[in-house]
Amino acid sequence: MDRWLWAVGLAMLASCGGGGMEDGSAGPNGTAGPADAAAEAATEIEAEAATDVVAGIGAETLLAETLILSSDEFEGRAPGSAGEELTVDYLVEQFSALGVSPGNPDGTWVQDVPLVGITPQPPQNLVVSNGAGALTLEPSTDYVAATRHVVDAVAVDGAEFVFVGYGARAPEYDWDDFGELDLSGRILLFLVNDPPLDDIFGGPAMTYYGRWTYKHEMAAELGAAGSLVIHETEPAGYPWEVIGAAPFGETFDLAAPDDNLGRATFEGWVQRATAESIFEMAGLDFEAARQQAAVRGFEPIPLGVTGSLAIRNEIRRIDSRNVVAKVEGAEAPDEVLIYVAHWDHVGRDESLEGDQIFNGAADNATGTAGLIELARAYSLSARPPRRSVLFLAVTAEEAGLLGSFHYVRNPLYPVAQTVAALNMDVLNQWGRTRDLTIVGLGQSELDDVAAVIAEQLGRTLAPDPEPEKGFFYRSDHFAFARAGIPAFYADPGVEYIGKPEGYGAQKRIEYTANDYHQVTDEVKPDWDLAGAVEDLTFLYLMGRRLADGEEWPSWSETSEFRALRESQRPQ
Repeated sequence: MDRWLWAVGLAMLASCGGGGMEDGSAGPNGTAGPADAAAEAATEIEAEAATDVVAGIGAETLLAETLILSSDEFEGRAPGSAGEELTVDYLVEQFSALGVSPGNPDGTWVQDVPLVGITPQPPQNLVVSNGAGALTLEPSTDYVAATRHVVDAVAVDGAEFVFVGYGARAPEYDWDDFGELDLSGRILLFLVNDPPLDDIFGGPAMTYYGRWTYKHEMAAELGAAGSLVIHETEPAGYPWEVIGAAPFGETFDLAAPDDNLGRATFEGWVQRATAESIFEMAGLDFEAARQQAAVRGFEPIPLGVTGSLAIRNEIRRIDSRNVVAKVEGAEAPDEVLIYVAHWDHVGRDESLEGDQIFNGAADNATGTAGLIELARAYSLSARPPRRSVLFLAVTAEEAGLLGSFHYVRNPLYPVAQTVAALNMDVLNQWGRTRDLTIVGLGQSELDDVAAVIAEQLGRTLAPDPEPEKGFFYRSDHFAFARAGIPAFYADPGVEYIGKPEGYGAQKRIEYTANDYHQVTDEVKPDWDLAGAVEDLTFLYLMGRRLADGEEWPSWSETSEFRALRESQRPQ
């Protein structure tokens, strides 16, 4: 049976809990039908005006697309796998059927993204020694480490551990955790997140200084031999199992001219309890050092303890792909608005018993399906947008936003001519909300555009309820922001209609604990995509306003990306 028809049939049976047509009486293009209107009127919000859904965006088609993309057949959509081939073919098939154009100026549907896959081989133990004794750390249980060097093997022998606190060098805050100590050839231990201060580093909100990617970048800049971030679940935003589940799994990086030899020899994470043991071996108290690191003037602490680690690799070079579709602008086709979502997930782990496939239904089959829904909405519009609109499904987000970083470093359309990037990563699975969470609220004038659309739809905008987890730096919009392009990321709201107070926050907690990067991230029987449909309507209207307008939104006065954008588009 054609898998598209199969998925549509399943979607109709599931009916998306209020977002679909429970009696099958759908309006055109999957829009709300009379049965939905009657059910809506019977709810506790009958006094509120029901939000109109843009033609082309429907719960049934969204679910059907998500079911296909997250099916076992697609094997978790890992870059360089058979799942990538199926995913790319499916997206091209869908975009082509909608009548939108290939998005690459060369006339194709894809942008090639050269990746390197690096798979560390067991055995691999990190041996910690103080001269009098040794402690052998086991991968997965105590630590996880890999090398980004594109070589068959690396080794670090007897390098000293140095605790560098939060590892931030931020002159604008008069803060430097590295001081004058020569850290070359050392193994650096970082605390996760930013210093916990109310007046600088964003207060409770994470800045880029708190991201593990920044810490590894600094380790490379300082010539460190190793770079380990100390994992703590609350500040990291996810449990150790997300990191330690597959210590010998393949990691990806963009192919680099120097084969990444400028990076630290190894990078990774270490459990907090393991870090405490290393400090104890050094005759120091971890918690006391942690408190010192939260005060301006902190200086690195050499531990007098050494580490040795050898890593053997299997290397493969992969030609992965971003998928690109476009609706041509009628008046300013050289000016581009981008919708972006990552199509990839983390593939499969054949070492697991039972279910081995990380289906990534929420993360991010939903967002990828959202691109198809938005493309359909634009294709059905009676009037083409003034500016061109790009639908960009990127690869290797899970490996460090690699597909989006490749795009901005090799843009198909000039960065200076790109109006904005609107990102979708994990759509709402739990029903309608009054609000919409804006990750990075206050970063740019895109918030002003969003506020107009929210008022039009009778909704409100809310800041990220978990700013300490740094979600602004953890999805594809960040690559566009670092390139200077105003970027916007809307997460599901938390004020669920017809649900008790705290329901939304609890669902976020449950998803992070139970499904995030787990084999259990599958389409659930109780999914209600009505909220996702309304969020996509919001994103369509927001994007349409930008695509039809002439304005060029800028970064806010306090944004770290403002200066770069001003250099691209001088006033």
